[in-house]
Amino acid sequence: MFVRIAFLYNIGFVLLFTFLFWMEAHTYFNTLHKKTNIETLALESVDDEQFTEEPLIKGQVLIDAPIIKQYPELPRGCEVTSLAMLLQYKGINTNKLELAERIKKDTTLYRRKENKIYFGNPNDGFVGDMYNLNKPGYGVYHEPIRELAEQYLPGEILDITGSDFEYLKFFLSNGNPVWIITNATFKVLGANSFQEWETPTGRVRITYREHSVLVTGYDENYVYFNDPLSGEKNKKEPLTDFIHAWEQMGSQAITVELKPQ
Repeated sequence: MFVRIAFLYNIGFVLLFTFLFWMEAHTYFNTLHKKTNIETLALESVDDEQFTEEPLIKGQVLIDAPIIKQYPELPRGCEVTSLAMLLQYKGINTNKLELAERIKKDTTLYRRKENKIYFGNPNDGFVGDMYNLNKPGYGVYHEPIRELAEQYLPGEILDITGSDFEYLKFFLSNGNPVWIITNATFKVLGANSFQEWETPTGRVRITYREHSVLVTGYDENYVYFNDPLSGEKNKKEPLTDFIHAWEQMGSQAITVELKPQ
């Protein structure tokens, strides 16, 4: 009888000890879980506070980037001149003539045959002569420009072609000018301003009014940009017209990747 009571007593003691241990462990892990959640919420609150103090897209922006004229040396060199402004703003020691020399070229010769024009593809390299308007020439689009910019800022160049203008505002709001392709009127062009060429890599639709500028800012009504053709710094054009002209040329845009402050 005594042995049976002792056995039951030991079983009860073990069960009680197990229950107390489980309660203690449960309380510990529950407390740890709550602490982790509180710390996470605190971190999120800090991030939210920083976000509200420094909005990603500001209501208006104007960046002080250097202005460079393409003339007289580069009458067709608006693209490399605008790139020179962007790179110089980021502290790179280069100039328009160096970039004109280094930009990839499409050396396809201009010719007409059976009412068709055969020439180079600006998506592949600069087409024609950049230095002399008396010789056939055109320009260059975003991909060769991105490749050239990468030589100066490896891993830092962003090709944001195809984005909407709100995305460009994000980079401008954070201090980065944006290289773009537009046209020299900064308004949508009529169909008669365009023509088609046959090139070694496919048919392209071009306009001789093609132009490149460095976008430096915006506000509610205007876009501001450095224009290598006129040599005007922070030139302004109506926002809506400017955006539509840029979109008509394929929403081509290059900028520099943002770095944490």
